[in-house]
Amino acid sequence: MKVLSILTAAALLALPLSAEPKGSDTKGKFYFKKQCKTCHEKGAAALTPLSRTQAQWRKFFDAGKHKGEAMAPKLATPEQLLDIKTFLINHASDSPQPETCGG
Repeated sequence: MKVLSILTAAALLALPLSAEPKGSDTKGKFYFKKQCKTCHEKGAAALTPLSRTQAQWRKFFDAGKHKGEAMAPKLATPEQLLDIKTFLINHASDSPQPETCGG
């Protein structure tokens, strides 16, 4: 009985760590290539998942980049932004599967 209580408590403590909302990695790649790369593919504005670490991408999205800009609602819905965020974090420079998103 005591072991079960300890395991239950450990499982409950682990929940907040994995409670970050997740979008679709596959859809995120599609939306990134379709909607983000058109503005961010050249010069200093060039962005790929490799442009930042996972922590830097989280900070970027937590700061609300593109929110409040006149173009933001036309660029992506909140669901699409979550998918894009998921893709960028999952393939950041320090991720297990870094990706350039070429093509």
